[in-house]
Parts: sequence; C-alpha cells; structure tokens
Amino acid sequence: MIDKSFVNVILLGISFMLIFTAFQTMGNIQKTITDSIYKDDPSFDVKAFYSLAIIYVFFSVFNWSAPSVISLIGPKFSMVAGGITYLLFIMSFLIPMSWLLYLMSAVIGIGAAMIWTGQGNYLTLNSSKRYISRNSGVFWALLQLSMFLGNLFVYFAFRGKDQIEKGTRSLVIWTLSAVCLSGIVLLVFLPRATKEKEEDADEDEVREVAPEGPLQAIIGAGKLFVTKDMLMLSVTFLYTGLELGFFSGVYSSCIGFTKSFSEGKELVGISGIFIGVGEVLGGVLFGILGSKTIKWGRDPIVAAGFLIHAAAFFLVFINLPNNSPFGETDDTAYITSNAYLAIFCSFLLGFGDSCYNTQILSLLGSVYADNSASAFALFKFMQSVGAAISFFYAESLVLYGQLGVLLITACLGTLTFVRIEWLAKKQATAARKQEEEK
Repeated sequence: MIDKSFVNVILLGISFMLIFTAFQTMGNIQKTITDSIYKDDPSFDVKAFYSLAIIYVFFSVFNWSAPSVISLIGPKFSMVAGGITYLLFIMSFLIPMSWLLYLMSAVIGIGAAMIWTGQGNYLTLNSSKRYISRNSGVFWALLQLSMFLGNLFVYFAFRGKDQIEKGTRSLVIWTLSAVCLSGIVLLVFLPRATKEKEEDADEDEVREVAPEGPLQAIIGAGKLFVTKDMLMLSVTFLYTGLELGFFSGVYSSCIGFTKSFSEGKELVGISGIFIGVGEVLGGVLFGILGSKTIKWGRDPIVAAGFLIHAAAFFLVFINLPNNSPFGETDDTAYITSNAYLAIFCSFLLGFGDSCYNTQILSLLGSVYADNSASAFALFKFMQSVGAAISFFYAESLVLYGQLGVLLITACLGTLTFVRIEWLAKKQATAARKQEEEK
C-alpha cells in the first residue's frame, strides 16, 4: 500500500499544479497580454517585466516573515492564504488599470512567500531522509505539469491570431482563474502531515523540530542565513532565480516578438509547453530514480544541469535577435531564426532548471530537516531576489547581455552547490563511521 505521507505529497503536487497552471501561464503570456491591452487602451501603460519584478521584490522581503506565519497558522493554511493572492492577481487583468496591476503584483509577492515556505515545510514534514529525493522529484514533476497544461490551452486560444483581442483575453483569464480556485480548494482539504518512518530508524531521526514561535523563527532564519554553508548555497539560489526570470517571462516573449517566425504568437504557447515537458521529464526522472541517483550524490545532476543550460544559452544566442526582449523586431540573428531550434531551447531550459531545483529541494530537506521552514524561506528569498533582478534588467538589457549574466552566475552557482554537496557527503561518512565504532 502507498504510505499516507506519499499520498500527501501527491495531493500537494496536484494542488500546486493547478494553482501554477494559472500563474505560470499568466506569467509566460503577461507581456503579450499587456501589449495587446495597450493597443486597445493606451492609458494602460504597464511595463510587464516591472510588474513581475515587483512580485519577486515583495516575495524576497516577506520571505523573512514566512516562517513566523507558519509557526502561527501552520503550513497548510499559509499555503491557502498564499493561493488566494494568486487568484486575485490573475483576476486583476479583467480590470485593466495600471495601478491595480502593480498593487496586485505586490500582494501576490507576499502570498508567494507564504505558499512556498509552507510547501517546503509540508514536504519535509511528509518526507523521511530515505524518501526526500523521491518526494522532491515527484512534487516537482507534478508542479511542472502546469507549464504543459496551461500553455497548451494558450496555444489553442492564440492560434491564428496576430492581435489578442478582448474576448480572447477574457476567456483565458476566466479559465485560468477557475483552475487556480480549484487548486486552492484542494489545499484546504490537505490531510495533516505524517512522515513515513524509515526502517531501523528511531523517533529522533524522523522527528521534525518546529520553530518555537514567530520571533524565534525570524531569529533562526537570520542565524541560518549567515552561516558559511548557507551563504555559499545562496549563490546557487540566486542563479535559479535569474534563470527562472529568463525562461518564465523573457524567453517566450522573445520568440513571440521575432518576426522571422511566421507564427510567433502561437510559438509563445508552444515554448511554454516544451519548458514544461523538460521540467516534468526531469522531475519524473529524478523522482523515480531518486533512490538510485542519491547514492552517487546530487552534484552530478546539478553539473548536468549546468551543461544543458550552457548549451541552451549558446543556441539562443545564435538563434534570436539581440533586441527581441523589447518588442516586435525585424532584426536578424547570427543564423536564420529557426522555430524548431527555439522550441528545443525551451525544452533544454526546462530540463536544466529541474536538475537544479529537484536537487536543491532534496539537499534542503535532508541537510536542514530540523530547520526546514527557515531553510526553504531562505532558498525562496534568494531565488526571488534573482528573479526580481532578472525582470528589472529585462526591460533595458539586450538579449546577449542577459545570456552573459546567466552563464557567469551558472558557473558560480554550480561550483558552490557541488562544494556543499561534497561537505554533506563527508559529514555523512564521518557520522556512519562513528556509529559503526559504537
């Protein structure tokens, strides 16, 4: 029989799949949507990338208070409260007002801190050390189905359209809102967390130590942040945020703005689909084989993610025009822009991202099991800082400059992760030897 804790992880993944089918799809098409609204109503002068940047600025700031919220109301209701802000953000596009969109961008940033820190804590509460890699991979695969499902819908909604008119926009927004609401309802009915006990393990090895209170939670997060290992991991976290901003908001827009593609608007949805395919494949691969890959360590998977991303950056560099992030362009790239190559890069970006994120989730759930709320909050803090930086410079930095930033930080982030993984292996080996000697 499937253990209750694994069922909880699956339900958690389905809930997030539904909520982020709505949000990630909206983020992927947001610039396309805002530009089409502006053509109908010039008073709606919104910078889509700035809106996304505001989300991650507030996300990063309020991550520090998220562990305190969890200590007061628990991970489930923290996730429910956060999910409601996602619904409000999506529905705000039905009333196209610049101030309202920027306000809701701030609100969803606060909600994101609660939903993601709650997710990390709930996942850890349902995962013993033996199964943390499997559970992380399964959750990630279910979550990233959102990229596939949402963008498949967008592909058919935008098919054959050069201009996204009001009727199409309303259909997309209402549909995504309904999907988001269903995910929130499922979160409400999440069972209480229960951890699958490992064979031959005593209670101390599988017990989660909860924060003592709100103030202690903030102090604990601050103390954890300034430790040497967490500061090194922060470089990795920062890179995942920079590349998240690129593939979730910038890259698909670049494809849609490249006039060399005869069906650019349709390709926006297809790009999101193949990012999702890469994410899901990575999650399934590392989830099903998690018990095998963990024997070799997490570092080979992260190293593979780096190589995959480096290849993707090079192919994007030669395939898309330098000014494609800013709007529709007739400019040419180093080669004749190829739609198949562009979509292949979408897959590489998604698969490489899953390499990093599944292993980060696994590392934090294993090494920081006794302080998971603070550890996951710090991960999302640095990741959201990276995403905010990415969206801020996306409005003014050319494509080649953005790719250069990503490549440099990918090198640094990979090295720091590998370093921490080696230290964790060394400590685990030393602990086993001590046990054997007793």
